[in-house]
Amino acid sequence: MQLTVAAIGQRMPPWVQASWKEYARRFGRGVSLELKELPLAKRSKNPDIEGLRNAEGEALLAAVPTGHRVIALDERGVQWSTAELAEQMENWMREEHGVCFLVGGPDGLPQRCREQARNIWSLSRLTLPHPLVRTVLAEQLYRVWTMTQNHPYHRS
Repeated sequence: MQLTVAAIGQRMPPWVQASWKEYARRFGRGVSLELKELPLAKRSKNPDIEGLRNAEGEALLAAVPTGHRVIALDERGVQWSTAELAEQMENWMREEHGVCFLVGGPDGLPQRCREQARNIWSLSRLTLPHPLVRTVLAEQLYRVWTMTQNHPYHRS
């Protein structure tokens, strides 16, 4: 199964790149974690926030691999515990070819992305910086995958 993260924003700090690579390499045969970094829409002095959000949303939706379940990350989404996320992962592994997680830019996701998503997931009620979202997302996906494999990592 392929896990894809389509995220607005490029040129992340080295610690984000290193943590992403570390978690992505840990997945076992049959599961891969891929990142599709998309550019931030160009901001001007008096930006049209809705227009920028919509442009970024179109880029995110265009990055979704064919046949993948879409999950939008949004602060107003459902919060899953690690155990609940592990259940979701087991279902995805049985039922899906792949899953694509959408991570919006600084202005969030447009309504169209939320409408296209099968699930809307909130990592936290806290506002997290985008670089940290990538690291937390990669770690949690790896953690729940290890739970489905009865690997000891999840007990750490």
